Amino acid sequence: MKAGIESIINGTPRDSAGCVPLTVDFVDTVHNAKSYEWNFGDGSTTVITTVPGTSHIYNSVGTYLVRLIAVDSTTCNIRDTAYVHIRVGDIQATLDFKPVKLSPCDSFKYRFDNLSSARVPFNNTSFTWDFGDGSPQVTAGMASVFHNYAGPGTYNVNLILTDTTYCNAPDSATLQLRVAALVKAQFETPPTGCVPYTAEFTNTSLAGQNFQWDFGDGSTSTDINPTHLYPVAGTYTITLIANDTSTCNKTDTTRQTITVANPPTANFTFSPVTPIENTPTSFTNQSSPDAVNFIWNFGDGATLQTMTRLAVTHQYNVSGTYNVCLVAINGAGCPDTTCQPVNAIVTDAVDVPNAFTPLSSDINNTVFVRGFGITKLQFIIWNRWGQKVFETNDVNIGWDGKFKGVVQPMDVYAYTLSVEFSDGKKATKKGDITLIR
Repeated sequence: MKAGIESIINGTPRDSAGCVPLTVDFVDTVHNAKSYEWNFGDGSTTVITTVPGTSHIYNSVGTYLVRLIAVDSTTCNIRDTAYVHIRVGDIQATLDFKPVKLSPCDSFKYRFDNLSSARVPFNNTSFTWDFGDGSPQVTAGMASVFHNYAGPGTYNVNLILTDTTYCNAPDSATLQLRVAALVKAQFETPPTGCVPYTAEFTNTSLAGQNFQWDFGDGSTSTDINPTHLYPVAGTYTITLIANDTSTCNKTDTTRQTITVANPPTANFTFSPVTPIENTPTSFTNQSSPDAVNFIWNFGDGATLQTMTRLAVTHQYNVSGTYNVCLVAINGAGCPDTTCQPVNAIVTDAVDVPNAFTPLSSDINNTVFVRGFGITKLQFIIWNRWGQKVFETNDVNIGWDGKFKGVVQPMDVYAYTLSVEFSDGKKATKKGDITLIR
């Protein structure tokens, strides 16, 4: 039996430093003890748990030695100990920086001004710059740094605090920098939506320091990637103006339209309303005219998707009440769903036709097991020489008269059938099938 202690701060595993007041989660990484004794090193009472984790708040600055004792009296060593140091400070830095595009306007060279602050001065190695383009990171202090991008693009620039003098190291400040010689406004959003529609706009502009959005309904935004709710159906023209004084053209505008549609109304009737034994249920689609696509869910696991309004039928296999749902979808992709309870009465029955015509083009070209309430079956067909030419365990699969891809000669074929019904009853049946061609 062993102990292994790990500290977690703000969801980051193996983090052992932070700012007062500091909440630290502790876990035993081995997870095989019966109980755990936690001493947090700050004079507080030892905590005993039966689970391999706990948390503690440090309210004073200092470095604390945390001890975990994992206990299991059924093992040889009974108790095992692990330690971790936690450093709590109160010197916190505020991170901030500003990118400055350098002349000429068609260059990709920037100056980055570090605007961070703290009550204790930074040194020349307190920070690391990551310019987001895969170039080597740069260690620096408060002095400005310069970077020349190889080409246009969108880069996530990170200023990372690496100086552990500050209790919030290694915090970072991130800024998305859009680099281009000419600012070009562009964005992406789905062209259609359904009331109430919350449109999400993805800003893909080249360059751009600030942005002005007009959503076409009197609302505006200056967010980079805004969202906007359209509660009323209609066609709206969205305008995006991208501004960047460091580019050669300064500003650019683009427009797109979106159509927000009302959903259709799903509705259906069915018959017979009062169930008739072993009789399929017929469903009539009465959805609103704007619906063009339909999904039926018959409540027993069976579904049907159709683009027509023709009535559909469904035969239930077990007596009961089923929650039948119809989803109606219009041309804009807006759905509406309605559901109704449907009752069915099913009585066990099974039969096999005595003849079929495999070369015909009608419903008699395949021989199926027919019946009600069947949940399992084994259906085997034999030719006059005792050779098995067909077998299935699926009531929906029948014999088309072929064996190894060849239609068999006109003859009388024997079959054996065993079935199990939904109520658990079983039945067997033997007989002859005439293949006519």
